[in-house]
Order: sequence, then C-alpha cells, then structure tokens
Amino acid sequence: MKRILTLAVAALFVQSCSTETETSQVNEKILTPPIAKKIPHKMEIHGDVRIDDYYWMRDDTRTDPEILAHLQAEEDYAQQQMAHTKDFQKTLYEEMIGRLKKDDTSVPFIDNGYSYQSKFIPGSEYPVYVRTKDEAGAKEEVLLDVNKMAEGLEYYAVGDWSITANNKIIGYSEDTLSRRVYTIKFKNLETGEMLADQITGTNGQVIWANDSKSMYYLAKDPQTLLGYQVYRHVLGTDQSSDELMYEETDNSFYTYLYKTLDSQYVGIYHSSTVSLGVSMLDANDASAKFSLAHPIEADLEYEAYPYGDEFYIKTNYKAANYRIVKASKETLADKDKWQDVVAHSDDTFISGILVLKDKLVYTMRTKGLMSMAMLDYKSGQAETVQFDESLYSVDFEKNVDFNAKQVRVSYVSMTTPSSVFDINLADMSKTLLKQVEVVGGYDASQYTSKRIMVKSRDGVDIPVSILYKNDSFKQDGTNPVLQYAYGSYGSTNDPYFASHLLSLIDRGFVYVHAHIRGSQMLGRKWYDDGKLLNKINTFNDFVDVSRFLVAEKYVHQDKLFAYGGSAGGLLMGAIINQSPELYRGVIAAVPFVDVVTTMLDESIPLTTNEFDEWGNPKEKKYYDYMLSYSPYDQVEAKDYPNLLVTTGLHDSQVQYFEPMKWVAKLRDMKTDDNELMFHVNMGAGHGGASGRYKRYIDRAFTYAFMFDLLEQAKE
Repeated sequence: MKRILTLAVAALFVQSCSTETETSQVNEKILTPPIAKKIPHKMEIHGDVRIDDYYWMRDDTRTDPEILAHLQAEEDYAQQQMAHTKDFQKTLYEEMIGRLKKDDTSVPFIDNGYSYQSKFIPGSEYPVYVRTKDEAGAKEEVLLDVNKMAEGLEYYAVGDWSITANNKIIGYSEDTLSRRVYTIKFKNLETGEMLADQITGTNGQVIWANDSKSMYYLAKDPQTLLGYQVYRHVLGTDQSSDELMYEETDNSFYTYLYKTLDSQYVGIYHSSTVSLGVSMLDANDASAKFSLAHPIEADLEYEAYPYGDEFYIKTNYKAANYRIVKASKETLADKDKWQDVVAHSDDTFISGILVLKDKLVYTMRTKGLMSMAMLDYKSGQAETVQFDESLYSVDFEKNVDFNAKQVRVSYVSMTTPSSVFDINLADMSKTLLKQVEVVGGYDASQYTSKRIMVKSRDGVDIPVSILYKNDSFKQDGTNPVLQYAYGSYGSTNDPYFASHLLSLIDRGFVYVHAHIRGSQMLGRKWYDDGKLLNKINTFNDFVDVSRFLVAEKYVHQDKLFAYGGSAGGLLMGAIINQSPELYRGVIAAVPFVDVVTTMLDESIPLTTNEFDEWGNPKEKKYYDYMLSYSPYDQVEAKDYPNLLVTTGLHDSQVQYFEPMKWVAKLRDMKTDDNELMFHVNMGAGHGGASGRYKRYIDRAFTYAFMFDLLEQAKE
C-alpha cells in the first residue's frame, strides 16, 4: 500500500456550546503545550549536514516509556484545549451517526450456489457476514460475526475472507493491532469448528485453489512490512511446511495476489511506480508453478485477463493513457504482437477493465469526467453507458460470475448517495439495487455540485469540484470553505457523497475538492507532472486554487480551511511553509512530513517502493529537490496558521514519529500564538479507529477544532 488515505472531510459552522462557567473551569486546569527535549543528531550526505534535534523520538518497538509519555502528554493537551467543545463534539457525533441506517445490509450477491451478504445489527460496531443457499426456504447461515470476534480488543479488522469451491471452509484474516499485518484462520462451515491451521505475518489476502484444500497467501517482511513471499498452504499442515512459490527480491516492487473472474488462474501482481506485470498459474493444478505472462520491463504496465484461449490486456505500451489489446496464449509474451481492441486516446484515460463472457466493460475519464463503456466482442464496437449526471463516479462492484448477463457497478456523485446498479449487458438498462439511505431525510435538489477550472501560476487549468447548498451559497466573499486534496501516486479521487458533509454544507460551508497534479484526473501526464522533480506543482496547484477562491469570493479571506491526509498531509505541510497566511486552520492527518530522512532509510516500510514517486535522495539531484519542500526540514521561525495534526501509534504507512517530530519542531520555532494540537490515537494505525461508529468520535473532534476557530473569527 502506498501512503494513501482517502478522506471524506467535513466541518460544521455552529455556535459555541460552552458556558461561561464551563470555560472558567477549563481555564483553571489549563495545560501548557508539551515541550520536547533536544538531542542533536547529525546526518550528512552529498556534503550537506542536517541536524535533527528530535531524531530520538523514533522507537520501532513502540515501548519506550519516555516517548509514550510524551505522546500521551500531547493527547492530554489536545483534549484539554478542546474541553470547552466536549458537548458540541457529542452533538456532532450524534448528528453524524444519526444519518446512518442502524440495521443496514449490503446488496446480496450469488456465488457458487449461495447468496452472500453483510449486515449491521443496530448498535453494533462491526458487520455480520451471512450466506443463504440459493433455493426456496433456505435458512440464513452466519459465516463471521465480527462483533463477537472483536470482543475485548481495542482494535479489530477483518482483512479478507474467502470460501472453498466445495463451500465447506472459510478462510479469513484478522488484524488486532492496526499494523496491517494479518493472521489467517480457518473455519469449518459444516461443523462450526475452527481448524488448527493458523498463518501469521501475511498481507491478509486469502486465495483458494480449486481443489478446496490448497490456499495461496502473501507473507510480509517483518521489518519493511512489504509483501514479498507467496506461499501455498495445504489445509491440515503447519505453516512451517508451506511451499514457497515466489519471492520478490526487488524491494521497489509491491506484490499482490488475485484470482481471475473465470476461476481458472491464480495470479500475482508485480507493481512498482513505473512497472506493472503479472504471473499466473493454473488454479486447477495443485502442483502448478507461477510463470510471467510477459517479462517485467521498466515503464511497461500491463494487466492480463483470460477469455478462453485469449487474453485481454490493459496496457500503457505505446499508450500513455492506456489502451486495451488482446493476445493469444502464444503471443501474450510478445507485446509487439498485441492487437488493439480500444485504441489509445490523448483525451481519454482508461482506468478500469472487466472481462465478462458477453461484453468487455471499461471505465474511463475524458477531460477529467468519468464514464463507462461496453464493448461487443464480435463487432468491436463500444457503447457508452448513460447516467443522468455529468459529474459522477462509477466503478465495478462485486462481480463474481464470468458468465453473468449483467455487470454490477457502484455509482456516486457529490449530491447522489452511493448506489449499486446492475446494468444489463444486452440492452444496457439499469436496475437500482440499493442507494445508501440518509436517515432523517435528504433532498438532492437542494444542493449543487459543479466542476470549474482554475488557472495555475504556470498556465495549466486545474479541475476543481465544488459542492454547496442552494439557499445559503452566495459568491460574495462571506462563506467558510473547506478545501481538500491529495495529489500523489496517481491516486484520483472522483466525486463522492458523504452524509457527514451535510452538516458542513447545511450550515453555509462550501466544500472544495482540488484535483491537483499528482493524480491522474487529466490522464497520465497529470500524474507525471506532479511527482519526482515536478512535485512542487502539486503544492503550487493547491495554493493557486486557494488564492482563486479568495479572489473570486467563494470564501471569506479569514474562513479558509485546508485538509489533507498521509501524502496529502505532506501537501498540508508544504502549503503552510509556502503560504501560511491563506489559511485560518489546517488539518494534517497522519502526515508524511519527514520526506528526506524517511526516503534515505530503506528499513522503513514503503521507502524502497517509492523511489519512482519521490526520487531516491541518495542521488544528489533528488536530495536537493526533496529537501527544498520537505515540511519537516523547511520549518522556519515565522507565523503559521492554526494546526491540528493527527497520528496513530501503530501506523505502518506513516510512522508516528514523523508527525511527532514535526509538531515538536513547530512548537519550538513558530512565532505566532495560534493553536497547535497533536491528536494521538494510541490504539490505532493509518486508517484510524476500527468499527462503524468509533471513527466519528475523531471526526467530531476534528470538526470541532474548525468550528471553534470560526467562532474566534467572529470576535
């Protein structure tokens, strides 16, 4: 996994909930910000010397009592500073979870004679996975009750689950620490008994062969947390006897497992920033070995999907925005013999592909707008699926049957709640299976979403999605605005709906999503122009959008908030170094801010995989460039906006010590009296708390931080 944290962020514009008495009580107990000690640590490379006074804060065991005490002191301080908003945080929390349907269920899907579904029982934090035999009068069978499995644990997550071809055994993976390192367990569905087999140290994937007893999994390196070894496990044997099927020796690659939709192959994805390829083996042969479909090459990306004796391939070969080609088994390994099916386009970026027996379905973006098309194999003609809105996101849902006569998709826009459709392959008619219910009522006609283009300082047009409520929005420079972006790894966040955004929009906020360079919103070049030695474009784009919002009176100049997480947290660190005066408040969630030090340390998870994203600072040109924007290294003695920084002690994507060091350095050097809070979750990792409702506790805290600043802006 990359340093990706996809966040649907929101805020509320409300009146203060604290009384005069409550405020005086808080002031009596006020804590001073924790001040960290300094122990100079010298780091030298390329003739350049850096002194890191807070290097001592790193402890990979996460047991050092001094470090844990300092983190707890930061959390105590943050809670103390926000104590006067406690009642309001509760109001926010109850409002947000009040929009969630308490007895929600997923759309069932049919697989191998059973109907599968997940359910939430009112008041429960976790889902219950069930199945029912696909026949009249069949009784529902509980596969996994995650609520019972999580009892007594501060954190619990099921990573994956899968059932054998004979429908008798379920394999599932669990993480109880939030480090994304999973243990795989097995349950006999006929007897309800747990098998003795346990597989530790995995990435969580459970991939069965077709013999119902052989299972493939991916082991993680205990230091780097990279998935690098593929094993075959046979039920009834010990993990120590598992057969090593593949080992990735190039630690710039990510490794993932999959099974093809026709169930004929088990595959391995070999993925780096600039290369993608697959290995496959016959899922019907318990002694089969993996073999590459096509040799791995720098700057070549391909995915191969079987169709009888042929393969359909999504590739960037001679196609920066990707094309779809086909090959026989004999020509699969020779890219020059691949035949065009969907040709390359400079204007259209192909994002996804699903190969079904009757149609080839693919998703694409044209000038940043999402769409879906179906291609007829015989005629070679493709037809676009029609939706009512122009600004939306559509993707493949749970499709498990190669022979299906329909494709299942998820559809969402900024004003339309997440919806699941079945689309008929023959006539492209759509059947709505479910739309997420917003409890308490919701009228989409009261809201407007639109896409505008903002000119950057170097003349490039930046796509920006905007959401507001019709009766409260005025382009007169009075609105509070929350501006969000990510902008790394080519990760493209299309328009989405989040019910908690209603609490923001209904109170006069405008929500702005800037699709800055570093994503692939406008194709592959949009990504290339926001990474490596072009990375500063990402930060400039965000700031340029902010300046546009002020100049065009979308926002009051003192009511602009910025939010970003993970690599988007790096974005937050960069913009406050570049233009701190623009923002009333900035939230940097689990931020990747100590870029140079981290990328020089190959023992840290993710580092080696990301040299093609950020550059390798062991090369001077990348070192100098990264140092010029690294938020931690560029902290200066100057005024910064109000800041809320978050972390999870067990974060495996961005280690806790990066934001911890950054906060300490900011406390020491900033010259303002603005707030700086460090909200530390001592029991969570990169994605925050587990459970359906717990996450909203932290959201309420974050939103209250912004609301409180708006109250101060009135004074």
